[in-house]
Amino acid sequence: MASLIPGYNYDIFISYRQKDNKGDGWVSEFVEALKAELESTFKEDISVYFDINPHDGLLETHDVDESLKEKLKCLVFIPIISRTYCDPKSFAWEHEFKAFVDQASHDQFGLKVKLPNSNVASRVLPVQIYDLDNNDTELFESVIGGVLRGIEFIYKSAGVNRPLRAKEDHPQDNVNNTYYRDQINKVANAVKEIITAIKSSSQHEKAAGTISQTKQAVKKQNHKTRNIIIAFSCLILILLGLLIIPKLSKPTVEQVKSIAVLPFFNDSPDEENEYFINGIMDEILNNLQAIKDLSVVSRTSVEQYRGKDKPPIPEIARKLNVNYIVEGSGQKYGNTFRLRVQLIDGNKDKHLWAESYEREIKETRDIFLIQTTIAEAIALELEAAITPDEKQQIGKAPAASLDAYDAYLKALFFYERSGNEGEDTQKAIKAFQESISLDSTFALPWTYLSMCYWRLSLTTISPEFREAKRTAQKALELDPNSGVAIVNIAELLDNEFDFAGADEKIRQALKIDPDNQYVLRNAGRFYTKLGKAEESISYCKKALQNNPNNRTVLGYLIDALFYAGQLETAMDTYIKYEELAYSRLQIYYKILLEQGIFDRIINEPVIEETEYIHDVCLAAAHFGLGNINEAKECINRLIDKNIPSYWIAFAYAYGNNPEKVNEWLEKSFSKRENDELTYLAVEPAFKKYRDEPAVRKILQEMNFPE
Repeated sequence: MASLIPGYNYDIFISYRQKDNKGDGWVSEFVEALKAELESTFKEDISVYFDINPHDGLLETHDVDESLKEKLKCLVFIPIISRTYCDPKSFAWEHEFKAFVDQASHDQFGLKVKLPNSNVASRVLPVQIYDLDNNDTELFESVIGGVLRGIEFIYKSAGVNRPLRAKEDHPQDNVNNTYYRDQINKVANAVKEIITAIKSSSQHEKAAGTISQTKQAVKKQNHKTRNIIIAFSCLILILLGLLIIPKLSKPTVEQVKSIAVLPFFNDSPDEENEYFINGIMDEILNNLQAIKDLSVVSRTSVEQYRGKDKPPIPEIARKLNVNYIVEGSGQKYGNTFRLRVQLIDGNKDKHLWAESYEREIKETRDIFLIQTTIAEAIALELEAAITPDEKQQIGKAPAASLDAYDAYLKALFFYERSGNEGEDTQKAIKAFQESISLDSTFALPWTYLSMCYWRLSLTTISPEFREAKRTAQKALELDPNSGVAIVNIAELLDNEFDFAGADEKIRQALKIDPDNQYVLRNAGRFYTKLGKAEESISYCKKALQNNPNNRTVLGYLIDALFYAGQLETAMDTYIKYEELAYSRLQIYYKILLEQGIFDRIINEPVIEETEYIHDVCLAAAHFGLGNINEAKECINRLIDKNIPSYWIAFAYAYGNNPEKVNEWLEKSFSKRENDELTYLAVEPAFKKYRDEPAVRKILQEMNFPE
């Protein structure tokens, strides 16, 4: 059967290692399922080349059959990417995959084609059946000259990494949450997009050929006139070459597609509608973050630029280390909203794209359609590729009920604005509960409600902590593949001294969502407590790659460096932290204490009067200098403030008073001040006390891993 396009022998070529078709015949089953799906996807018959030979092809030392070269003249090349496919010694790799890439790169359509939606897709459509090692991924990407964006047929669970079967025994246990039938459909749809683009390009070429033939029918000029024209043309070309070629020889450097979405401005007459405008901005940011071809700064990093009184765009772009800025403003009145969004080249302060929208909101779909449209328009302007999975993800509405989503946006506004305690947290709890009452299957409010209760809980035996755990479990039931929900559970387990359980959840979240900043930063925080310095620093730095000025991640990195004993690097990082107008006295004073710089703590003015941690470290500094009376005055003030007993023990640790250290640590443990106690095994202040029987007993009862 010939291809749909003249000059090509097949529409699709299936390439695979024969090893992957042994046993259950996975590749053969995939091909049959794909053929059936193609029949319901295309009106025309689609030709597929698939060699079912049970042995690998010729050795690399042999000549490749000319017939294979002809078969490789196809429109779409589908390699079955496995653990064994990425092998330069294999026949499939050398004589099929690399040969097609070379052939397609030089044919009339090229290796990459422009899709009808203006995205660009490769004619190599990988089907991935295993997670690969990094070196195999890099090898594959070096051949195609881009990122490996395969359609995954992978079943993953604890300790499992295998091809997804057509009929799974326990599909709900697959952490990828993918179904074989859906993935087959995605492959067929991707093939259709590519072939449609190629057919469209082919039609344009035919039209161009017709025009060319018409021009050739024009009466020939006489030789003399033709020679004059040729000579004159050559002179023009030479002059143009002298002017243009030097410019063309200069290398063109493509700007990294790094973006910051600044807080949108609320133009509504009612200030209470700010939550809605914030929610729109958040979802546009989330949608852009879902596109792997883009590098998007986090919400916390851009929050400092809220309002109209902010620095010039080039300065913001420089401070955030991005090339592009998204700005927006909106109004909401009744069930109607207006939105204006613009994309700006941050280096040149030049507007690249802008659009205004006005919609009546009848259902949540109306809101998400606009948010999806904006994200796709920005990606198109920056020529960023969007995979079918990414497109599906950014178009998915998290809630069925408009009222539930509206209540969630209100709650999120108060949650982001509040500190650890206070009126805003209570408002957030009330609004999250309202959202849940309107749509109990909406997972996000359950996760954030858990975080609110955790903020309010002082101990693990408090009613707030029990409620935090209950709502966290519910969130995970509703969305078992949410990395944020899984990490939230891990933090609660960590507070309960279930370090093994927390470790399992953290690693599960890292597998599911390995690039999620929330997952990475909390992994760094957790491994800091376990004394795994290399892992904690690595995860914090990875979380900072796309958001180098993120306040929370920077704070966790300073902690990781401090507990790893890298005091100078920790202080250098803290100085950068302060330059960004952030303040975190606790770690600053701890670094000074470990460096023995007690005078600075005593002589520097109190930066924040409400920070009891200053009195804690002031007491420790006085103990370190032998000023016992002054230290005890600070201790008495701390006791009057009813601060956690852990910090009284911390201050006494610098006074060489093991009896008091033991006494106050035992009080801390009896009160279940677990959030503080989880640092007991790594806190340098307690290093010389960890062999004390009382401290050893606490660590044993905490089940702290040795």
